[in-house]
Amino acid sequence: MDRLRDTGLKATLPRVKVLELFERSEQRHLAAEDVYRQMVQLGLDVGRATVYRVLPQFERAGLLKKTRLGAEKAVVYELNDGTRHHGHLVSLADGSVREFCDPQIEARLCAIAREQGFELSDYGVTVFARPR
Repeated sequence: MDRLRDTGLKATLPRVKVLELFERSEQRHLAAEDVYRQMVQLGLDVGRATVYRVLPQFERAGLLKKTRLGAEKAVVYELNDGTRHHGHLVSLADGSVREFCDPQIEARLCAIAREQGFELSDYGVTVFARPR
């Protein structure tokens, strides 16, 4: 609840439950429908509209990061736990998502931004691949 209050959001029961779900979930990347289904499975009385309203609030507050993992995949959210920038590797076989960190990619993106007269503040890399 402190994380919610620290962002200025009121610690309502639905918000607390959604944040706890992200903190405890083994699945790191969750679409809004995934969150809603898991809430229902846990027997929590949280409506679909509430979930769809809370997720963007959490993103704006910096609690979650939003990523679109390709045209076929819905927007997914992941807990903003302060870890390094990372990319996403999406399996074309089963849609599973793996995270990766690569300092060389990050350095190159910084160089590209500088070459164009910018300073890199954030980036997203999504790679789609088939298993070997």
